[in-house]
Amino acid sequence: MFPLVLAVLSTEDGDVMVRLQRREPQALAELYDRYGGMIYRLVFRMVRDPGIAEDLVQETFLRAWNRAGGFDSERGAAGPWLLAIARNRALDYLRAQSRRGPGVMQLNETEHPARFVDLLAEGLNFDAARQIKRAMEQLSADQRATIEFAYFEGMSQSEIAERMGQPLGTVKTWMRRAMLRMRETMESINR
Repeated sequence: MFPLVLAVLSTEDGDVMVRLQRREPQALAELYDRYGGMIYRLVFRMVRDPGIAEDLVQETFLRAWNRAGGFDSERGAAGPWLLAIARNRALDYLRAQSRRGPGVMQLNETEHPARFVDLLAEGLNFDAARQIKRAMEQLSADQRATIEFAYFEGMSQSEIAERMGQPLGTVKTWMRRAMLRMRETMESINR
């Protein structure tokens, strides 16, 4: 079955989205575990650069965290909503690159925007990457490692626990504390 179909058919997202709207970091981690790989593949296909794709995936989940209150389950499922955010972030990146000069890759003509939920165009956030970097610098080494494994390598929390040789509960705690710390740092930066 196509990944997008799985994203649309997922019935487990309603509870996770309610928890995300209540600002529970574990809800964001669950959404990442569920959709992170799919979003990375979509973004990579558009930008053709693994580093840029990783940054855009991170921005996608940060944007989902910050805008969870605007999600309406009556208008659609969480999977297509996240994919649309990711697609819009990638399009914003590509547009910005095309304004900077020649030699930048253009969108593949085989992309089908109609597959995704239409969202209002979102403005570019040029400071997002710098803010995220600053927030990551505030984390302990273990917290940073869990975030990097999850976001940059697409690993689930179970895989992270196995890689780090730590109990799953410890990894979940590190990740939850990391997300909370990053949130606090991002909020203080944006004040």
